[in-house]
Amino acid sequence: MKLEPLYRIRFTYPEGWMVELDGGWQQHLYLAEGRCDGAISGRFRGANAPLRQGADGPFRPDFRAVIEAHDGSTIMFECRGYGRAYPPGRRQVVGAVFHSSDAERFRRLNDAVCVCVGEVRAAADPAQAAPDLVLDVAELVWQPIDD
Repeated sequence: MKLEPLYRIRFTYPEGWMVELDGGWQQHLYLAEGRCDGAISGRFRGANAPLRQGADGPFRPDFRAVIEAHDGSTIMFECRGYGRAYPPGRRQVVGAVFHSSDAERFRRLNDAVCVCVGEVRAAADPAQAAPDLVLDVAELVWQPIDD
């Protein structure tokens, strides 16, 4: 198997909500705004509803979004994964990403499995309440298994 880099997403959460659950868990909902650059470039908008283990604990992203590509194509984005509680100021994210599109240029991604690595970074602007998030997305490419 091999990984083929596809694009980088940079986004923030301009709005978000949270409720406390039993056992110290929290359910969050964040609206995301940003952009993609790479083999897919364009506007990125979505919602993430992660479940988090306490205020400083790990979290499980449950992301649905849309990428409005520069050529007018629409690509739906789905991501599930794991967000680590470390390191402070640059928490690590790993996950699986799936795409759906009716645009001929991106249709091949409809049956592709992609993976991502990323960071939840402390905001570069001290006046910004929400963190900056960065995800690198790559396609997991099938290759024959040697016997």
